[in-house]
Amino acid sequence: MAVACLNSLITAYSLPITNHPSPLLDTNYQKMNEEISYRVIKLIEQNPEISQRQLAEELGVSLGKTNYCLKALIEKGHIKASNFKNSHNKLAYSYLLTPEGIKEKVRITASFLKRKLAEFDALQNEIETLKQEVTQSSSSSEI
Repeated sequence: MAVACLNSLITAYSLPITNHPSPLLDTNYQKMNEEISYRVIKLIEQNPEISQRQLAEELGVSLGKTNYCLKALIEKGHIKASNFKNSHNKLAYSYLLTPEGIKEKVRITASFLKRKLAEFDALQNEIETLKQEVTQSSSSSEI
């Protein structure tokens, strides 16, 4: 179920899927899965009573995809859903992070931070290279 959730999210974000998975695609697949899982877990942590419709709007995906992702996270044991006992709307759920879900959030956060720091370093290197090119171009155009 988690793979199908991931496939639908990749389609939503227009990432290419081929019949011949490459290491790059597998990496993108993992990054997408981690990012969506992190965002869902974070939103649920901030607002356990968030509706699936609100969650879908925040994630920028369809309600069906959101439902599918929530089911996958529930199956993995990262979140737990329970009905509101005193609610007039018996379809309303409260989502709670499980201890496993909290561990997963920490793991994903560390992975995300590591990836963003690597991107930041690469960007700094690219900026430095561009500055050098501009300096060389402007000094050679003065000659």
